[in-house]
Formats: sequence, structure tokens, C-alpha cells
Amino acid sequence: MTATTGLAGRREWTGLAVLLLPTLVIAMDMGVLFFAVPFISTDLRPSGTQQLWIMDMYSFLLAGLLIPMGALGDRIGRRKLLMFGAGGFLAASLLAASADSAGQLVAARALLGVTGATLMPSTLALIRNMFHDQKQRQTALAAWGGAIMGGATLGPVAGGLLLDHFWWGSAFLGAVPVMALVLIAAPALLPEYRSPQRGSFDLLGAGLSIATVLPTVYGIKTLAVDGWSVLPAVTLAAGLGIGLLLALRLRTAAHPLIDLGLFRNRSFTGAVTVNTIAMFAMMGFTLFTSQYLQLVKGFSPLIASLWALVPSVGVGAAVGITGALAGKVRPAHLMAGGFVIGGVGFAAMTQVGPHSPLALILTAAGVLAAGTVGTMTLTAEMVVSAAPAEQAGAASATSETASELGSSLGIALLGSAGAAVYKSELVGKLPSDLPADAARAAHDTLGGAVTVAAQLPGRLGGQLLETSRAAFVDGMHVAATVGLVCMIAASFAAYRLMRHLPAAPASEAAGAEEIEAVEETVAA
Repeated sequence: MTATTGLAGRREWTGLAVLLLPTLVIAMDMGVLFFAVPFISTDLRPSGTQQLWIMDMYSFLLAGLLIPMGALGDRIGRRKLLMFGAGGFLAASLLAASADSAGQLVAARALLGVTGATLMPSTLALIRNMFHDQKQRQTALAAWGGAIMGGATLGPVAGGLLLDHFWWGSAFLGAVPVMALVLIAAPALLPEYRSPQRGSFDLLGAGLSIATVLPTVYGIKTLAVDGWSVLPAVTLAAGLGIGLLLALRLRTAAHPLIDLGLFRNRSFTGAVTVNTIAMFAMMGFTLFTSQYLQLVKGFSPLIASLWALVPSVGVGAAVGITGALAGKVRPAHLMAGGFVIGGVGFAAMTQVGPHSPLALILTAAGVLAAGTVGTMTLTAEMVVSAAPAEQAGAASATSETASELGSSLGIALLGSAGAAVYKSELVGKLPSDLPADAARAAHDTLGGAVTVAAQLPGRLGGQLLETSRAAFVDGMHVAATVGLVCMIAASFAAYRLMRHLPAAPASEAAGAEEIEAVEETVAA
């Protein structure tokens, strides 16, 4: 960092490239198992319960531990926690790749979730420490957000490509050289930071945080996948009840995990709120897009995931434009406008039919993602800027946890709404000569209908596909309408909560140096 201007220099921008590596891997790991599950099932023969835990253990623990790990990094040092997490993630990836039983793979996935939870808040908090100029920090956070979206998009693609050539364990090995590079480069390129007023780590608060988030996320996801049942409903209620105890603990603890005073800051509260709404709508609808490409258009999972890369072009352009305008336009106007653009994408989704050209859904998805993701890059900057430097880890972890909950709720509620419409639209419309077992399978899900149709004579199978795909698209339209309403609500909330904020100061001294540094970061 240059002493005369306080601007980040070559070392900080190269350090940013190091921080983007674990961010990309964490996001990719969420989707890397999509194509590996059939191979794992054949090789390890997990029970139905074990297979569910292989898929979900990672995301459950990641969500549950974000806040405790963010607060821990503020106390023991963010670089130290990052390196601990990178080493643990490397070891867990090796364990997952070499697992010879379902139990070992579940355990490895659990360790991946624990160590992954140390990485996300550490990377965001370190960006807060490395980039003091607001314009430079916005650029760095835009790159951080791009790494998350890029990883989420590339995860299934990378998994599919690896599994075309290697055994299922190869899907986990991509993280090994990346984390090794982080361990080598971090001491030289990343600064250490810990809160000067550390206090003791609140173990009780951490336990309550985990006991709040884990059962809440589990209950939401289970109800979404399996429908209503007593156990997940009770689990969800228990998580929400423990959340009340957590709130009481945060108010009374001498050194709480999170300072509740942060929520009196309109910038922080507004950023977390609109980000959660956006994740609810965007992630809740992603499931429909992927199913449309595979089950309505008939693409294989790998080809569908490759087509899903197309909207990322719009996302990249939106992130760049948002960053360029951040120094000239107030955040309230930028964010409200971005959500309006996202709403246009959702509105276009309501016009997609079973026989629509592929370009329509890809364009609609691109507009939807561009408006939403471009706006969310601003919320990340607001979260880390609103919090004092010593609380940046806990603050960023709080925002990420809210995003995880928003995603889970979106998948649960939008998925349930779409499924309800699908089932209601099929009542009385299935071919009358369809066997009873086939009718029940087709009535449950579009995937069931496609499987059944492949086993039926041509005319009957074609009728079933036409009817079930039309019903699915009707459900997708309902979900898109809900997404449109969410975008309108997020736009209104962003304007109301952020209108007091001025445009980010555009430092002339930052201009040429920042452009050169970003180019060097990309090259690295």
C-alpha cells in the first residue's frame, strides 16, 4: 500500500488473487457432486440416508458455522484462520477422494463444511483490511462476488468433465493444488489482522448460533424436498426457538459473537435485507432453470450446465458497469435500478413455454442474473464498510448466513409452489390409458414423468411428456411471478434504506493504478 495516498498497491492486488482462489473453490464445491452421485452410489453403495448426508452435510455445516468462525477470526487473526481452513480443506479433499465407505465420505464432507466456514468470512474481512479506498474496495469486492458466482456456475461443469475421464474421487482433488498455493502465498501477500479488543470467545453464543442455523436450514430443506412431516417441522421450530435464546445471549454477553448495534446501522441492515431477498428469488428460481434445460428441452446434465454458462456473460458485464457507475451514482439508485432489471428477467421468464426457443430462457436468465448479481456486489461493500474493522469477520459472516437462509427459503418455498401448481395442473389431464403406477410417478415430479414416458409406447409417452412439461412450465411461471414481486420489494427496500448514502468517492489517484493492478490480478 502506498504510504502517500493510502491506496492499495501491487502487493494488495496480488493478495486479492490469493483470496479469490479459496472463494472460487468453496463455491465450486457446492455443485461438484451433482454428477458424481451416481458413481458414488455404485461404488460405495450408501443407504438412502447416507446419500442425503453426502450431499447436504457440507452446506449444513457451512451455514451453521459461518458466524462463529467469523467471530473467531476477528479474535485469533484472519490470516491465521484462513490458513488453518485452507490446510483443513486440503486434507478433507484428500480424505473425500480416497474414501472407501459411505461413512468416511460423510465424515470428509463434514470436515469440508467446517473448514469451508473458516474461509468465506476470512476472505471478505481481509479485503476490508487490505483496501481502505472505497472505490478500490468496491472493485475488489466485485471480483470476490464474481468468484462466488463463477464457482457456483463452473462447479457442475467441472465435475462433469472430470467424471468423463477419471473416477468420482477426482471431483474433490481440484481443491488440493489451489489450497496448497494459498498456504504458500498467504504469509507473504496477506496481512494479519486481529481485533485489538479481543475479549474471550463466546463458546455459549457459538453453540447457540450453530443450534439455531443447523436445524433451521435442515428443516427448511427437508420440508422442501419431502413435503410436510413432523420431524423436520419440529426441527425447524426448535431452531427458531433457540434463535430467541441466541438473541438474548447476544444482548447480555460481555463479548458477544455479533454486536447487535450493527443492526441499528441502516446501511448494514439494508444491505443484509436486500441481499437476502435477492438470494431468495435468484436461488429459488435456479432449480427451475436447470430442470427446464434438462427435462423440458431434453439436454443431458453436462450439456445443460454448459448452456447455463451463457448468462454469465451478462453477469460479468453487469458487475463491470456497476463498478464503473459506483463513483457517480448513489447506491440507492444503482441498487433499485439493478433489481428492476432483475425483475425484467423474471417477467421474461413468465413468457417461456415448453416449445420456446432456447435463446429466450437464456436471455431471460442472463438479464435476471445480471441485474441481481450486479446489485449484490454493492451490498458486500456496504456490509464490510458499515462494520468497524475489528468486527468485519463477524459482520461478513452474518451477511453470508442470511444469504444461506435466503437461498434455503427460496428453494423451499418457490420449489413447493411450483410443485403444487404442477400437481394441480395434471389433475384430470393425464392420458386415461396410463397405468396407475406410471400415473402416480408422473404426478409426483416432472423427472418421474420423463422416466415413465421413456418406457411407454411412442404416442402415449409423447402425450405424457407434452402434458407434464406444460404443467411444469405453469409452475415455473408462478415461481417467476413470485421472483418478480421479490425484485420489486428489494428495489423499494434498497431505495428506502440506502437513499442517505452518497456515491462512492472516485479518487483520481486510484484510476490508472487500479486498472493496472486489476489487470495484473486477472493475469495472476
